[in-house]
Amino acid sequence: MTAYDLPQSVRPEPVAPRTAVLVANGDLRASANATCWPAQQAMEKEAAEAFGSLGWKLERAHGEVDSPEGPHGFIDSQKRGREVFADVDPAAPLVVAEAVWQYSHHLLPGLLRHTGPILILANWSGTWPGLVGALNLRGSLTKAGRDHAILWGEDFADPAFRAKLKAWCERGTIEHDTSHVAKLTPDTLPPAERELGAALAEQLQNQPAILGVFDEGCMGMFNAIIPDHLLNPTGVYKERLSQSALYYAMTQVSDDEAKAVRAWYGNAGISFQIGTSEESDLTESQILDQCRMYIAAVRLADEFGCDAIGIQYQQGLKDLAPASDLVEGTLNCSIRPPVRDDAGRVIREGEAITHFNEVDECAGLDGLITHHVWRAMGMQPDNTLHDLRWGDPDRSGTTDDYVWVFEISGSVPPTHFANGWADATSERQPPMYFRLGGGTIKGISRPGECVWSRVYIQDGRLHMDLGRSKAIELPLAETQRRWDSTTSQWPIMHGVTYGVSRDQMMARHQSNHIQLVYADDAESANRATAAKAAMAHHMGIEVHLCGTDHTGKPLAEALV
Repeated sequence: MTAYDLPQSVRPEPVAPRTAVLVANGDLRASANATCWPAQQAMEKEAAEAFGSLGWKLERAHGEVDSPEGPHGFIDSQKRGREVFADVDPAAPLVVAEAVWQYSHHLLPGLLRHTGPILILANWSGTWPGLVGALNLRGSLTKAGRDHAILWGEDFADPAFRAKLKAWCERGTIEHDTSHVAKLTPDTLPPAERELGAALAEQLQNQPAILGVFDEGCMGMFNAIIPDHLLNPTGVYKERLSQSALYYAMTQVSDDEAKAVRAWYGNAGISFQIGTSEESDLTESQILDQCRMYIAAVRLADEFGCDAIGIQYQQGLKDLAPASDLVEGTLNCSIRPPVRDDAGRVIREGEAITHFNEVDECAGLDGLITHHVWRAMGMQPDNTLHDLRWGDPDRSGTTDDYVWVFEISGSVPPTHFANGWADATSERQPPMYFRLGGGTIKGISRPGECVWSRVYIQDGRLHMDLGRSKAIELPLAETQRRWDSTTSQWPIMHGVTYGVSRDQMMARHQSNHIQLVYADDAESANRATAAKAAMAHHMGIEVHLCGTDHTGKPLAEALV
């Protein structure tokens, strides 16, 4: 009989009792990791003190690495994550400490094989998007079916925070309040909206929609990829496109065509903050390249019959072209520069081409549903995703409501601003993330009644959380404080979620993204919420109603 030298697996040494292992996941971009490293160090120091107060030790699993931009202590690739987890006791209590944006796929090979309890730990700061990164990882683990806990806090010394941390140390789980959530009972929806939703869902079965996906898996967002076997039964299919195809199409756009779009922007009233340094300023050449990308994207959407498209703008395209954010916001807007096909026809004149930022397919499906429902109800369907970036009590005395900072890098349509394009400015994206520059669509979302939502994957099924909210107006000084606390180049919405507190939102939300759309008024928003719930339900999505409507009535009772 033949004998083989069998490979030997080396099991790491068990950790000492009352010891948790810490890993810090980061960006793939060294410039971001080096810049954000001091904030991560400060957060980890607070975490170690909190664990120490409970008689526990927090032991870091990996040290610093050198990069051309400077040293940092983040896991910065899937390769590095695999190396780190090779030395981690798989049964150890594990803490993923996040004060920055992180690429979840760096950790998934380790986390999905880990057998010990996992805690995602986030500070409460808008400076770097640690909250956003933590929610992305949370949504990714939920999709993967891996049990985990999540904890956040402004002050790790706060008794309430430490009580929840103690619960995790003792039991490996944390209980949060999710009493604001109720599963949809479809038969209680108003007959007219129920029938509309069902008809729209049936229409998709007879006339399927297409999501144009310019490369999947942006920034490690495993939670943002919908497997075909879950997506296709809804009546929606993917057209898998390549960012290289988009770049090539950009090269086929003439200078005259790009300049015509640039002139349209000028006439529409958007103000570009232009400089001369390609490394630090927004330049005319960057804007013209963004105009080329917009024209190319519209033509490709038309060529492939895409009802919505998602541009990744990360690995690959970020090394070839300026940022896609000006393009994304323009696509999401029903008032946009005309683009003609080879026959001279204006492509989808007067209609937004729904764009799902960062190829978040859950946002794409959500935005597509919104587009169908709002258009059928005679309301403007222009919608966007936002980062659930941060929140803070209002300091101006305007409101006692808790006010979220909903903020994204530029995909907000100017129709969300009070005076449309005239209220929009375009500033250069931060060089830390966007080496080749490019402008955003910056503005303040107007006051109004809104509907928020999120599609996600749990237990092998598509789910949708659906709620009501409003955008409010705050004094410019308070708005600026919030911009200065986050990313001032990006569009902002001052959001108030009806009947959902800060901690309830964090306890439940399964993504770094949240979808927002305006309704004509509060009554219309309720009716549209009902129709959207009905359409999603008939598409096979499990719908959950969150919070209350504008009157304070639980949403499950208000939508009858």
